[in-house]
Parts: sequence; structure tokens; C-alpha cells
Amino acid sequence: MNTFSFSRTLLLLCMLAVVVKADDAKQPIPASVQAVLDKPFYKSAVWGLQVVDLESGEVLCSKNADKQILVGSIRKMFSVGLALDKLGAGHRFVTPIDVDGKIEQGVLTGNLILVASGDLSMGGRMNPDGTLAISNFDHNEANALGNAELTKPDPLAGYKDLARQVAASGIKEIRGDVIIDDRLFEPFPFRGEFEVRPIFVNDDVVDVMFRPGQVGQPAVVESRPLSAALAIRSSLTTSGQGSELKIECDPEHPACTGATDCQATFNGQLPIDFTPPFTGKWPVVRTVRITQPQNYARTVLIEALKEAGVAVAAATVAENPVQKLPTMDAPRGTLAVASLMSVPYSDYARWILKVSYNIGADTSLLLLGLTQGVNNLQAALQAEQKILQKEFGIAASDYHFVDGSGGGETAITPQAVGSYLKARSQRDNFSIFKAALPSLGVDGSLGFVTDFEKNPALAGAKGNVQAKTGTFLYGDDQGRILLKAQGMAGYITTKTGRRLAYVLILNDAGPIQGMEDLLNVFQDQGLISALLWNEF
Repeated sequence: MNTFSFSRTLLLLCMLAVVVKADDAKQPIPASVQAVLDKPFYKSAVWGLQVVDLESGEVLCSKNADKQILVGSIRKMFSVGLALDKLGAGHRFVTPIDVDGKIEQGVLTGNLILVASGDLSMGGRMNPDGTLAISNFDHNEANALGNAELTKPDPLAGYKDLARQVAASGIKEIRGDVIIDDRLFEPFPFRGEFEVRPIFVNDDVVDVMFRPGQVGQPAVVESRPLSAALAIRSSLTTSGQGSELKIECDPEHPACTGATDCQATFNGQLPIDFTPPFTGKWPVVRTVRITQPQNYARTVLIEALKEAGVAVAAATVAENPVQKLPTMDAPRGTLAVASLMSVPYSDYARWILKVSYNIGADTSLLLLGLTQGVNNLQAALQAEQKILQKEFGIAASDYHFVDGSGGGETAITPQAVGSYLKARSQRDNFSIFKAALPSLGVDGSLGFVTDFEKNPALAGAKGNVQAKTGTFLYGDDQGRILLKAQGMAGYITTKTGRRLAYVLILNDAGPIQGMEDLLNVFQDQGLISALLWNEF
């Protein structure tokens, strides 16, 4: 499908609408941009490019714009954008705790049921001022990037608040079970790690923080949240100067959550002179996946109830007993003794897009599906497909989406992305959507992209480019890391005030030597973004 645009000059002279194919754009790729595309590192790569004037729809320059190419997390702009449309930017998730039984003299004879709502943070990122805590180096990518910057709020704050409400309602003892009702949508697989459900604790990971001790002695290890649901053990030692960093977790994804004595053990060595990447300061952060979030959430809720003074007869660590739940057609939330209200979905959109939170985007797709009457991943993808065709004119043949976050062979034409970005700029929630994107040289996954500022003529691009990044790395059978895709897509307000949508994607760059090569690609694409800011 081609993007059609009007040539403003011919329109004024002849009053005729002229359609222009994307790769026949009136203006060629600026020489300064082409020089970056032609760098030796990219000699075997494929570039996709589309730059569109938001006012006129004119395609200013393009390359391979009508070809499906891999885009990685750029895909999140679709799942999150449509969730903003259909849920509403102001939508707040309400998670109630119901009783199924009788309460007499402070004793609940029956079950206490937390009804999961799909609330992504469950109060675990709430700042004192009511805003959502977000760091540029999010813990969800700690294992991939080698470090993270943890947010400050208590990850269990929401569960503790719910427990205090239960106690305040007069319940002092529960002579039944505590259950997580996680039937809002069907669980879906996440990248070979676990099945995502509509209940979350600390984004379904345990954070593990490492600091060196004395050489030859154990490294200092802390973890959060602390719960009997999953214990963290460590045999990591502090090694001498110049030694190699080695941190391994066994098992990598513990499947035992819900069983007693479930644990993950770290081993390896932590060099005394190691400089933690990105943050440049201790600790070094890794995460352990919570593979059974419904079991983990049940345990932390029981622990919070006991802390709040409520006695619970049921075992603290056990499988979530969904078989004890009322039928799905029974009223839910009508006998609530506690409830937790989230921040608006617009705050979640900002979190997901700024740091490229994969599970948040996948869950947003499922939540979008619920607004269309479906409750599983494949049906949600089909519902999204209908919306993109009907409301944005994007044909199913223009893209291949496998989930909501951009996993695997996710692909789309740059032309279709450009059309989507232009159409979204005309929606009432555009300012919210645009502000949720990473800002060049300022925050999110573009916060560290600042090399363009070395050229004083380009420094003004800082904060005037808002774009979603996307990365797809692949390990081949030779042990190499292949850079399959790296891109940016979003909006530029140029130095002359012109408003543009742009798509810039690299495919098949070949093997990279390490993280430094990838970060250099980020810097080159940031430079191109700044050059577009300057050229137009």
C-alpha cells in the first residue's frame, strides 16, 4: 500500500491533486543523512526511511518505505496508542478484594478474593505525589543490558494498602483461603519465560542488587521484594582487579513459585574494580522472573494481611486455589472490603513507551481486546487488525504482528508507520501520546543519545524529537549476536517549526561485537534525527 500525498506546488498552480509514491518523494535524502547511512558499519544493511510533513501529508524523503522490515518495539506505538483510544487516557484500574463467606465478630468464615484488573503496577511505582516512578534504565531490561536503575517506591505498597483496608473493615481472622482471581483474560506466553496474567507484583520480577565485598569474600547481595514465595541465595564472590564479571542464576526462570522452599541461586564473581554500566555506580542489578505471578501475589497478600494484624489459616505458600472461586457469571467486586485504584492509563502509556516495557505493551493489547469483547492474544490481534484497517487505513498485508510488544519477526512497512503517525497526530489524545514517547537526549530509551550535541548546529534538536525505539538482536548457531533491527519512529519539530512524522529503521546490520556497537547505532540514529531537525 502506498502513502499518497499532495504536491503543494502543483496544487496551488493547477488546483489538481497529484499522488506521489513514497519512494518517488519530491526531495532526495539530505546528503548529511545519506553520509551516515553510508558508513562502513552499515555496508550490508538495509535502511527504511519515511519523513512526512504533518500539515500537508507531503512525503519529504523515503527509502524502502513500501517494504516490510523488522521494527522491534516500534510496534508498541500501535498497541499502546489503540489502548489509549479504546480504554481512554483517563481510565483507572480498580482492583477489589471480595469476601465469599460470612463475617461474624471479625472472623471471615470463607474465602478472601483479590479480583485482578490488569493493573500493571498494583501501587508498586507510586511516588508520594501520586505520579508514577520511572527510571531511564528500567529493571525489566536489567538482564539484557547488564544493569538497571531501580525506582524508589516499595514494590509491595499496593498489596500492603489492600491488607490494611481489609483489617480496617473489621476482619481480624480468615478461616478460609486467600485467592487471586486472575480470569480477566487468558494467560499468554511471554518469550519462553512464563505466562502473563492480569495480576502483577513488581512487574513480575524480583530485583537482585550486587555490591563487592573484600576480594575473595562473598559479594554483598540484597533483593526486593522480600517474600517466602521466592528466596534469593548467592555464592557470588568478590574477585580481584581486572577479572571478568560473571553473574549466573540457577535456575534461570524458577518454576517453583507456589511450592515451599522455592529459591534461585546466583553464582559467579564480581570484580572489585568493575564499573556498573549506564549508572556508573553500585549496585549492579539483575532480575529473577516470577514465573507464577498468581501464586506469588497470593503469598505477598497473605504476608501483608498478617503484617496488618489479620490471622490467616491458609498456608502462606501454596498454589493459588482457583478451583475455589465462584463461577465467572457470579457478581464480582460487589462485596468488596478493600480496593486499589491505579493511576490513569495515560501514565502507564508513558511508562511503557518511555522505557519500552514489553509486558506492559503485551497486556495493553489484551486490554484493548477486552474493549472489543475478546479475551485472548490471537483474538486481540485480530481485533486490532480490524481497527487499523477501519480507522487508519492500514491493510493487514502491510505488517506482521506476533504480540503487542514487538517480539520475534515483528515487521511493518515504514510507509504504514508513517501513515499511522500522521493519523494519530490528528486525534484528541495526540498530546498525551506524543509526550509518552522517549525524547531525544532527555529521557527514556533516548535519554543517553546525546552525541549529536557535539555539533552546536544540531544541539537544538534536544527535546524536539519524540520517538519510540525498537531493537531486535538474535543469537545465531555460531555464537554471534546479530543486529536484525534497530530503529526510531515518531515526531520532529524542526528548527523552523515544521512538524514532521518520521520512521528510521536499520535491518540486517550483521554481527556486532557487543553492547558498544549497538549503542553506537543508537547514537547514529540520534544524529540522523537531529540532522532531519536541521534540514527541514
